[in-house]
Amino acid sequence: MQEPVKPSRKKPFFPVNKKLRNYLKIHGREVQLPVTYNDLLNITYSVPLKDKEGNDTYWEKALYDMRDWEFIKEGLIQVYALLKTEGDNSFTKHLDVARIDYCAFGNSNPFRIRIVNRFNDNYDHYYIKKEDASRVYGLELEHILSPNRIIFYTGKDSLVEEHIPGLPGDVFIRDYLEKPETNKIRLAKEFVKFNERCFIRLLGDMRSYNFVVNVTPDVEDYQYRIRAIDFDQQSYEGRRNLYLPQFFKENRPLVELSLKYLNQESIEQYQAEERTLIAYRMAASRYRVMDLLNIMSEDIISTDDKRNQLRHEISEYYQTTAFKRCKSMGSLVKQTLRHALKPHLSRIQRNLGKIID
Repeated sequence: MQEPVKPSRKKPFFPVNKKLRNYLKIHGREVQLPVTYNDLLNITYSVPLKDKEGNDTYWEKALYDMRDWEFIKEGLIQVYALLKTEGDNSFTKHLDVARIDYCAFGNSNPFRIRIVNRFNDNYDHYYIKKEDASRVYGLELEHILSPNRIIFYTGKDSLVEEHIPGLPGDVFIRDYLEKPETNKIRLAKEFVKFNERCFIRLLGDMRSYNFVVNVTPDVEDYQYRIRAIDFDQQSYEGRRNLYLPQFFKENRPLVELSLKYLNQESIEQYQAEERTLIAYRMAASRYRVMDLLNIMSEDIISTDDKRNQLRHEISEYYQTTAFKRCKSMGSLVKQTLRHALKPHLSRIQRNLGKIID
């Protein structure tokens, strides 16, 4: 097993340029937000949050001056309405903001908003972060190419993301992996497919606390879906292995599980299955994804050194000189998708032609 990899200590923010902004407007991602990330920074004081077992977390409960609170509360409820009902406020009279949490850990320093239904105490969450082009590209590629649809909005240098439900990967590994009801073969299969999804679209830093595990009861057992929840490291790092979850030490139990229960032929089968599914999504959304990739190819979302390193390492991995013409991280993503999916897209096109004929 190779040495575990570590991503860069701190990733800079990259601004959303005019072309990306126009893309977001065309596809309904850009809205007028009633409250922004900067508004939420006006914290009077904060209290550390503990989990249900009384352990410290990376989150703090943010508290605000009463003169600001009414404006913030009403704005956050309206943002929730945007996420859930396209801004229909007729369903918001019974909603309240139960808590605003702030995380000083990591790159994005997000706010987590807890919305509660006053009638039945049911609650939901969403996140407000500082706008960053890397994260926007990551979210949009996730929406188009992964099996998961995702709702997010941009506006006034802020990014609003829906909550992605699931068991945090580190919690699942710690508390659920060795339970007798866990179907380890199906879980190993899903980890292989998740590993493939991340690498093909160059989503980095998928350590266990940056993804969640969804467990769905099936006819006679359980099915698993691993979902990314952090998109800060979309096409930023220079090392190829940082785009493969299998190389993070936090994910080692899942790697060992895969090696124990899957042979090489099965792994290659699941990788091919995932590439085929991505190819179908590419074909179905080809105009949208090409618009996004063309904008991304002209954007700066990393450093020259990291781009050159990744270009070299991917060229060696695929044994082709095609990547040497790539002048940006976006063009590397485009070329990786083209190279990995070409045979699958060709088969889809041939089969479609037969149906039409």
